[in-house]
Parts: sequence; structure tokens; C-alpha cells
Amino acid sequence: MIDTAPAKREKLPITVTKETPYTFDLGHLLVQDPNPLVISNTENTNNALKAVARDGAQVLINQLLTICPITSDVKEGVLLSLPPPQTLLPRFKPLPKPKEPTKWELFAKKKGIGKFSSKPGAALAEKERRKKLVYDEASGEWVPKWGYKGANKSGENDWLVEIPDKEWKNEAQGENIRTAGRRDRKERVKRNERKMRANERRTRKSGG
Repeated sequence: MIDTAPAKREKLPITVTKETPYTFDLGHLLVQDPNPLVISNTENTNNALKAVARDGAQVLINQLLTICPITSDVKEGVLLSLPPPQTLLPRFKPLPKPKEPTKWELFAKKKGIGKFSSKPGAALAEKERRKKLVYDEASGEWVPKWGYKGANKSGENDWLVEIPDKEWKNEAQGENIRTAGRRDRKERVKRNERKMRANERRTRKSGG
């Protein structure tokens, strides 16, 4: 009978000894092996590289478990705190430059207007102004609730518009769903204006 059971993998040692010691930057989880890589002609290249990589990973784990403090938390579990990085890594892009103030910000700072004002009530005025803003998740900026670039115009300029199932019939009949939001908003504005004029006429009549 042939034994088809898989052979047990040989356990590799957890201690790694090199002629020249490794150097570490645990803050970046970095280990450097200064020893030259020597691969003989009879040795399989892939296996040799795997062995070198395995030794580097093992010695890094040994160093982390030996030096770094380990804490346990009920919510987070077991945590290992890394030391500050020591190696300065190059940046792919340069550091962003500070944002230049706009002409309005320069003028406001010079005149003491808005957030640059030191007059009594300036903080209250700024607080009232912020009440008219809403945070836009897509752009990551605070935008007005209404008016120019207002949040009430959200989606009107999207290049792709989702059409609900119930609106497909209208779209097939020639109605432009893309502009429906803008059209509805303008209709609401006109209705509000008509109501305001009607209220003003009733007020004048009752006052007369």
C-alpha cells in the first residue's frame, strides 16, 4: 500500500545568524541585510531568494517581539507599538505649498472684515454666516445652502444621471431627465415668488 499522506514540512529555526548583523528601522518595518547574496550554480535561484527573504522576515519578527512594547485592550485586542521611523523616505511629489490668500481675503484682512474683524459682534456675524453653509461630502468643502454653487443645485451638472424605473417612460417620450432637477427647482422658486406676492397683496388689503 502506497502512503499518500502529505509529508510534514520541516520546521525552520526561529533564530537567524549572519556574518554581518542586520540593521533595522522598525518604524518602517524595514530590515536591511548587508551580507552579499551568493547563489551557486547548482542551487535553485527561486529557492535561494525565498530562503533569504524568509530569514529577513523571521529576524524582523524577532526584533519586533523583543523590542517593541505590547499591550492588550478589550476593544482593540493585542497591540504592538512601533518606534518612530529613522529612515527619511523620498516623496513622490513635493510638499504642497501653502494656499495663497484670495484678493477678497487680503482685502478683508486689511479692512478687518468677516473673520479678520476685531469689531464687537464680528464673531456673531461669522457664526450666522456659517449657518448658511453645508458640508459637501463629494468636494470636501463647505458650500452655501442656496444661491451660486449652492447645495440645492447638487447633481444638476453631473455627467451621469441615474433614471429611476418609473421615469423611463417619460425619458422614452422625449423628456430630458437630466434637466428635470433644475426645472423642478425653478418651478419651486416661481411658486414661492407667487405666494410671496399673494401674501403682500393680502397684507396691503388688510392694512388698508
